[in-house]
Amino acid sequence: NAALGFAGALALTHNAKIEELVRVNTLSPIVLTKYVVRAMMADGAGRIVNVASIAGLRGGSGVSAYAATKASMLGFTRSLAREVGQLGITVNAVAPGVLETEMTHGLSDGQRQQIARRSALHRLAGVDDVADAVEFLLSDKARNISGTVLTVDAGATA
Repeated sequence: NAALGFAGALALTHNAKIEELVRVNTLSPIVLTKYVVRAMMADGAGRIVNVASIAGLRGGSGVSAYAATKASMLGFTRSLAREVGQLGITVNAVAPGVLETEMTHGLSDGQRQQIARRSALHRLAGVDDVADAVEFLLSDKARNISGTVLTVDAGATA
């Protein structure tokens, strides 16, 4: 998982910031996977779990470049799942929503409550919820799951 994000209107975003987003959020995970998957191919087994975002599924105002990088991870996940599946390697992604983190504690209580009210469960998911989803996808219980995106967003995309 690698991620960098910032909010702002695309028209006002400096090209260098966009390039940095693409480098960190898209190019780096793809290149890392290229090298890791070689060992998995030799072993005839492996698990890859990419971390995307619900922004990659549904977009969001002020985060178009970020959403594009996360959407690219979804396409990468599905395509690579087909490419290496016959070699015993599963490839999946988790797509977290707004999480209960130090960063969201910087929002006002009203802002956090408004975000939570938009979710089916009327709360924010936590970092542990995302970790549990990743752990499941890495486990043998998920041996027949590949090319899937698991959202962890307390029902925000429901």
